[in-house]
Amino acid sequence: MVKILTVVGARPQFIKASVVSAALRGRAREILVHTGQHYDKNMSDIFFEELRIPKPAYNLGVGSGTHGRQTGEMLAKIEEVLLDEKPDQMLVYGDTNSTLAGALAAAKLHIPVAHVEAGLRSYNRRMPEEQNRVLTDHLSDWLFCPTQTAVENLSKEGLREGVSKPGDVMYDAVLHFSKLAAEDPARQDFLPALGLEPKGYRLATLHRAETTDGGVPAITRIFAAFEQLPEPVAIPIHPRTRRLAEEALRRGGFRNIRLMDPVGYLEMLLLTANAKQVLTDSGGLQKEAWFLETPCVTLRSETEWVETLEGGWNVLARLETEDILEKALHTQPDPAARRRSPFGDGDASGKIADTLLSGRKP
Repeated sequence: MVKILTVVGARPQFIKASVVSAALRGRAREILVHTGQHYDKNMSDIFFEELRIPKPAYNLGVGSGTHGRQTGEMLAKIEEVLLDEKPDQMLVYGDTNSTLAGALAAAKLHIPVAHVEAGLRSYNRRMPEEQNRVLTDHLSDWLFCPTQTAVENLSKEGLREGVSKPGDVMYDAVLHFSKLAAEDPARQDFLPALGLEPKGYRLATLHRAETTDGGVPAITRIFAAFEQLPEPVAIPIHPRTRRLAEEALRRGGFRNIRLMDPVGYLEMLLLTANAKQVLTDSGGLQKEAWFLETPCVTLRSETEWVETLEGGWNVLARLETEDILEKALHTQPDPAARRRSPFGDGDASGKIADTLLSGRKP
């Protein structure tokens, strides 16, 4: 039986791993390693519980820190696990420091690397995520692309061997878990308990370094736009952003913004599906909004998910009050732009599992 070591560290990776691990279960021996990059219970433990992901065999407990220190500590600890476990393959997801550390540790030990969500490019090398994804792609033996754009991005960099397009595993996850969330009796009172009505609020998330590096003034400019929207703005607040957000609220006296603790994945799907609009700097939430047919304003100057921009279902906004407000109030998405999904057929995880278990490069 093939022995696969999977490295995860952040909540989007837990979601992706949940569907691929399910496709591997009973067919491969998978060893799950959690780096501890997201260590808050609401950002980590709850995801393993509700997504029914087996408890990690290893929790490295790395936690937060500067990019270099965090990545270096992960690299050293993952190398120790690899030397002990001697897996046949390394499986990594996305573009976090955990992704790069796992790929680099395996490549140096000549263990084949599989990268799920390969080929994404924002072409902004100032983004840590862009650095991580480019380096990981060039270290990988299997490059699983979610879209044709990702395949073409790799080809431009001379990466053609080992490349395939199974589709997007997040699409698999949203199709599966959004149905579970909507049908779960225990979650029927979730929105009313928050004082929210379907399509009567907007949903926002803020956590990327490009946003938070601007400090309280940057958050205040964003909140000044949110304050002028006709519906309340609900924000499940990331731990790294809470202090800045609370200070911006205090200084600005904003009344249209509701800060919330982070929620589990199923609750986040309910919030996204029922929102009038999403405003976010997250890569994953842009896409989940697209899957759930909720219009999105991305608070960034570029996106790696260019497919979501078609027909105005996702629009980019600078981190300036006027631009955010203009895009939020005056963008009308075109239903005709959704006739065909660029993200596959909802079985990317099965195709990835089949390829890994075959042992052959695509």
